[in-house]
Amino acid sequence: MADLASFATISSCCSASSAIASRGHSSPSSFIPLGRSPRYLSVSPHFKAYLAVNAIRPRKFSIVAVARSATTVPSDEKSPSSNSSQPASVVEPEQASQEQEVIDVLEYDEGRIRVCDKLIEVFMVDKTTPTDWRRLLAFSREWDGLRPHFYRRCQERADNETDPGMKHSLLRLSRKLKEVDEDVQRHNELLEAIRKAPAELGEIVSRRRKDFTQEFFVHLYTVAQSYKDDKAEQNALAKLGNDCVAVVQAYDNATEDTKAVNAAELKLQDIINSPSLDAACRKIDDLAQKNQLDSALVLMLTKAWSDAKETNMTKDEVKDILYHLYKTAVGNLQRLMPKEIRIVKHLLTIEDPEERLSNLNDAFTPGEELEGGNVDCLYTTPEKLHTWMKAVVDAYHHSREGTLIREARDLMNPKIIKKLEELIKLVEDHFM
Repeated sequence: MADLASFATISSCCSASSAIASRGHSSPSSFIPLGRSPRYLSVSPHFKAYLAVNAIRPRKFSIVAVARSATTVPSDEKSPSSNSSQPASVVEPEQASQEQEVIDVLEYDEGRIRVCDKLIEVFMVDKTTPTDWRRLLAFSREWDGLRPHFYRRCQERADNETDPGMKHSLLRLSRKLKEVDEDVQRHNELLEAIRKAPAELGEIVSRRRKDFTQEFFVHLYTVAQSYKDDKAEQNALAKLGNDCVAVVQAYDNATEDTKAVNAAELKLQDIINSPSLDAACRKIDDLAQKNQLDSALVLMLTKAWSDAKETNMTKDEVKDILYHLYKTAVGNLQRLMPKEIRIVKHLLTIEDPEERLSNLNDAFTPGEELEGGNVDCLYTTPEKLHTWMKAVVDAYHHSREGTLIREARDLMNPKIIKKLEELIKLVEDHFM
């Protein structure tokens, strides 16, 4: 009993100094709001539970105590709440919640700093080249949230670094990585624009051709690889990449080859100046036989007919002439492509399985080949046709569209690929 009485006396005498001690190296249980009478102190159950769970981490409480020290009352001043006539002061649940938020913010900041330090180590030791950085940033789903904190952490460490070499390395990492990061952001912005409006890909290419660089396509396929657990998304991105390659190549072929465009204009002018429609068609046939009928000329004929069709200022007779010239040019251009591709494209238009099998029989039956009019009679072997179809399917699945000839690239479509796979199986089952 005497010991207990002595302890009570000492406790009441030292109540003011306990507030000062709580700001130093006190235990977690001493972390309480200061400036209140010790006789009426009360801690919310929620905050008590937090102290019990986190009692092994006193340093975090000292940080919070320092952050809150501006609200403490000096020990030599009389606290307004020390008057016994005032109602008891307690820690409200709202106050405990605010204290918890402060602690959570500090813990989150410390965790983020650790992540940034780890990334700095990765970029400086494990993955040190811009190529590695591009790949890591393309694969990351969290980098957008970490970006500002990472660069700020690099600057903080450089400012506090005493080793000149390390200081230079940190500043160089921040500068070089920011350059790569800005490139990746531009690539992501372009990719997002394409994904939102795939039907406007041609317009996007014509407006932003300079952005479709080799680095962009590498980035696109890297992003596609990052979806290894989502095959549908991975295939969609690979298909989008193939579409971009095809449109960019078509744009380049149509706009950058000035000589071809000028030559096509001269050919078109010569065709239009023909004395009759038959003479104009013969000129087109003659160009095809000399292998001088190119896509640029066909594009010009297509545009001329399209413009005439859409206006009321052109006579119907002129529209009919331009349409006839257009069809003649397209027919001749199709005959310039390998006959196996022409056979495949014809087979893909047939929906009935029996009719498709019958046409395959006809294609594999040797005979005289006839070209002209509305029907072409062509012959090939099962092995050659199978090789062409397999090349298209393999190029699609391995994203190697650039290895195909131009005439086969329009087959790089998921629905067409499925039909091609059915045709391949049909040829293998019945003819090989």
